[in-house]
Amino acid sequence: MKRQLPVGLRFDSLSFRVVASSTIWAVLTLVIVATIISTFYRQASERGFDSVLSAHLFSLIGSVGVGEDGSLQGSPNLGDFRFSEPGTGWYWSVEPAGGDIRGMLSSPSMSEPIPSPSTEDVPFDGDFQRRYLTDGPAGEIIDVIESEFLLDGQGGIARFRVMGNYSELEQEIDAFGRQLYLYLAVFGLGMIVINALAILIGLRPLARVRKALADIRAGSAQQLDGRFPAEIAPLASEANALIESNRRIVERARTQVGNLAHSLKTPLAVMMNEGRAMEGPKGRLIAEQAMLMQQQIEHYLQRARSAAQRDVVVYRTPTRETLARMLRVMAKLNPAIDLDQDLPDRELVFAGEKEDFEELCGNLLENAYKWARGQVRVSLAPLARREGGPAMLELTIEDDGPGIPEDQANLALKRGQRLDETKPGTGLGLAIVSELVAEYGGELLLDSAQIGGLRVRVRLKQVQD
Repeated sequence: MKRQLPVGLRFDSLSFRVVASSTIWAVLTLVIVATIISTFYRQASERGFDSVLSAHLFSLIGSVGVGEDGSLQGSPNLGDFRFSEPGTGWYWSVEPAGGDIRGMLSSPSMSEPIPSPSTEDVPFDGDFQRRYLTDGPAGEIIDVIESEFLLDGQGGIARFRVMGNYSELEQEIDAFGRQLYLYLAVFGLGMIVINALAILIGLRPLARVRKALADIRAGSAQQLDGRFPAEIAPLASEANALIESNRRIVERARTQVGNLAHSLKTPLAVMMNEGRAMEGPKGRLIAEQAMLMQQQIEHYLQRARSAAQRDVVVYRTPTRETLARMLRVMAKLNPAIDLDQDLPDRELVFAGEKEDFEELCGNLLENAYKWARGQVRVSLAPLARREGGPAMLELTIEDDGPGIPEDQANLALKRGQRLDETKPGTGLGLAIVSELVAEYGGELLLDSAQIGGLRVRVRLKQVQD
């Protein structure tokens, strides 16, 4: 038997759908929020980085001049110790770009010249500045802001460059992104767990309703009892009203069936007695037809009763106990017939009324003992559950009699049909069984038994606790 997942873990359950949809929404929301925050942080960091480079550039321009001999002079102090230590990725330099200016100034951190692209590749903008990325001496990526400035009245132009460690900026942004995603992941996980618990707790009353309905189906309760939330209370009230209405319909059908049986019982008894009292073939004919009418009425009354009860969920019948009792009676009535019985160790519960199961078993056992030469086999067992189907049990009754040919199996199930007129009976036994089984949504199969006669297999729905 295939093991079923708990209701909360099944894909078609309401709790799984709500938890899954809320989880997906929470994950998407957190990813979007993290992306937006990291984007804003990058933009703010890059703007701050640009502002620092621009401020250092203006400070550098204000700190450098031209001496009387045309050489560059000045002692720039940009207020950042990183310009003093080699390999930090922060540098500045001042180089001649036109006129009679000579010499070159650079920061103590700049251990070797840093090449710059040609103005054709990276041209100056309207403010005589340009920006570009290049490789630094220590393998880092540096961001360069460069400007050309006129230092004297003789056309002396100097090129000022301030360089910042762009790799360091990227590392800071990446570190912030990792921390952000970590914190949001922890927060999101906690939010998902709390949300799932809240949803499962909120849907717990539905599980109580399901258990209460199972108790009603099992016969241990008559209605949905207990206090339910305002959203579920109307459902419980309607379910109780439906159960009560169904119970009244069944009781009314039982009353009508009983009344009809009692109203016809006396006239039919009178007709049979009068027929027996009359001499000749007419009297026998009247008595036989009155008896046949009585049997037909009993048959259709039984069918009406079972049809009224087929959808009632409060009936359950222990089959092992009922069948064992009937087998003891049949064995005493037929001592010459050997009985081989195979009943399960545990009780199997039929999802129907006890009287229907007794009539079904009684007809089949009576038929088997009537035709058996010396042996009858009876077995009761649960069936393997089909995918998506209800739990079923199977009752098998075999005899070593003449059996039924395959081409006449369907004929034997018709009402009043007798395949052998030498045996007493009305031909209603298998027909009653067939219609009872059909009313309960089961199966009736006829084939050949291993011991030579007829094998009848009845499959009915069982109740699983």
